[in-house]
Amino acid sequence: MDSIIRVGNEKDIPRALELIKELAAFEKAPSEVVVSIEEMINWGFGKEKLFEFFVLEKQARILGIALYYYKYSTWKGKCLFLEDIIVTEHERSKGYGKRLFEEVIKVAKAQKVRRMEWQVLDWNIHAIKFYNRYKSKLDGEWINCKLDYNQLQSW
Repeated sequence: MDSIIRVGNEKDIPRALELIKELAAFEKAPSEVVVSIEEMINWGFGKEKLFEFFVLEKQARILGIALYYYKYSTWKGKCLFLEDIIVTEHERSKGYGKRLFEEVIKVAKAQKVRRMEWQVLDWNIHAIKFYNRYKSKLDGEWINCKLDYNQLQSW
């Protein structure tokens, strides 16, 4: 049976969170995932909807997701930010990431966003090679900046 890509729904959130935790372990930051299933359901399907996602499914098992949201650039206008493409480790190199990435590109085109953005870790050579196949602009000029939850609460 072939795999399918479909829009994610509330029932997919527990598996999506499993994949997110798998990615965090791969990125050497397993303790950084603090979001709960309930929060993801609220932020994905509630009044405060913040993100959308696709799932790649094979034989009723979710093997991958692509999670994205919209942002606004003062220079460009409406943009799409691809937060993560995740394919479970034992299913990588089968073209699933490509299919998920291209599904998000279709959304970006249909929404006429001015830019599609994402991040990749500088040591993730496989991902960098993947994005280079699309002639992506990898920008080493900008520095990512963050204030975490505790910093914000103590300010």
